[in-house]
Amino acid sequence: MAQELGRQIAEARRERGKSLRALAEEVGLSPSYLNDIEHGRRVPSEPAILDLAAALGLDSDAMLAKAGRVGEGAEQYLRTRPSAGLLLRKASDARLSEEDLQKLIRKTDQIIKERDSGS
Repeated sequence: MAQELGRQIAEARRERGKSLRALAEEVGLSPSYLNDIEHGRRVPSEPAILDLAAALGLDSDAMLAKAGRVGEGAEQYLRTRPSAGLLLRKASDARLSEEDLQKLIRKTDQIIKERDSGS
């Protein structure tokens, strides 16, 4: 996971023509720490991931997922909604494939859209 996240950050940084030092300064990280992230030796904190995503124009939710983090909001939601934890446990116990999880995400997006449109 950490290596995939690091690779994505490094590729996005290079595509945008940013040096490692410039990006590190922009997001308030040391260049050595950012280098460790890019090489998969460190997993950044949630705030660092959010800052990197914003600086590089990347999807912060996808980056949090690659880092194995759910985010503070999701952690709070899991603590206050027992059904959310049950859903996660069922998905885990069933060892849902990436394809199955993507279907579940699409279904969730559909439910949100319907709810927000008042259907």
